[in-house]
Amino acid sequence: MKKIIISLIVFTIFFIAPLYLFAQFPPPGGTGGGGPITDPVAGVPIDGGISFLIAAGVAYAGKKFYDKRKDNKENSEEK
Repeated sequence: MKKIIISLIVFTIFFIAPLYLFAQFPPPGGTGGGGPITDPVAGVPIDGGISFLIAAGVAYAGKKFYDKRKDNKENSEEK
């Protein structure tokens, strides 16, 4: 029974859910554009979450380095 429920959930996610995930229609009036983006400012904003991701990575690496150094110091004192 559990296998049937899991199969049904997977079927729903992969075959039914994408029907509701289409992109929005262009605005009325034919101003939707269709050519390439020539404005360099209209690109993807990089500073949005990347800076937080980099800061979290630096903090995680610092914590790992600190823990490893502390562990090595404790092991050298035991010898």
